[in-house]
Amino acid sequence: MASEYAIKLQMCEIGKRIYDRGMVAANDGNISVKIGPDEILCTPTGVSKGFMTPEYICKIDSKGNILHAYEGFRPSSEIKMHLRVYKERPDVMSVVHAHPMYATGFAIAGIPLTEPIMPEAVISLGCVPIAEYGTPSTEEIPDAVAKYLQHYDAVLLENHGALAYSDSLLNAYYKMESLEFYAQLMFISKMLGGPKELSEEQVKTLYALRSKYGLKGKHPADLCPVLAQGKTPCPNCDFSGRDCKTAQAAAAAKTDNDLVAEIAKRVLAQLGK
Repeated sequence: MASEYAIKLQMCEIGKRIYDRGMVAANDGNISVKIGPDEILCTPTGVSKGFMTPEYICKIDSKGNILHAYEGFRPSSEIKMHLRVYKERPDVMSVVHAHPMYATGFAIAGIPLTEPIMPEAVISLGCVPIAEYGTPSTEEIPDAVAKYLQHYDAVLLENHGALAYSDSLLNAYYKMESLEFYAQLMFISKMLGGPKELSEEQVKTLYALRSKYGLKGKHPADLCPVLAQGKTPCPNCDFSGRDCKTAQAAAAAKTDNDLVAEIAKRVLAQLGK
């Protein structure tokens, strides 16, 4: 295992990368790495992630108490979001929060990244949902993020930015980089008339490849019990963890409700209301 100092150096390097790539501005963003059962290294508040050196990095416990920090440095108030990830996901060893331009644009517009447009994104990320808006430095953001942690390895933060997490700092950074690339391609394809999505059959094949590769983390492909058995899920399966019959019933109910609403609309129109 890498030494604590080596991990601090890597955090500084990743901080420089996200700054140089325009994923953060000024003092935005934060990075953390879990180095022990109750020890976490994290970037400080009020510091540009592009200009850090190892002595900037703080050490805290799982409750956010400072174990060590050089004078003038203290953890960001947004560390609460990181701590919730570590609490809910024991497999996660690193969290990266940033404001990448395109991904944050989708978060501000309230548009989740759900369309399957490229194999790499389907295999490594799957769908990227939006966690509801929360006031910075409060428990609102951790609470909003928590509901997505068991099913996804990256989430957009409504009107805020993005969060990615994985079993190592490098992999957490890669997920953030992949998320931004996915968002940029989605934006460009929409400007060109709209993306041509992969077919359901193609997506199923890619999900199967993910299982074959033994990729770590969570993913929508891991949620469908039918798919997990190596079988083909029904067309109405939404990969939400419900069985296919439940998904079919929900889809049918939605269709019935839409039909009733349409009939009511036409009747009212004929009555001149």
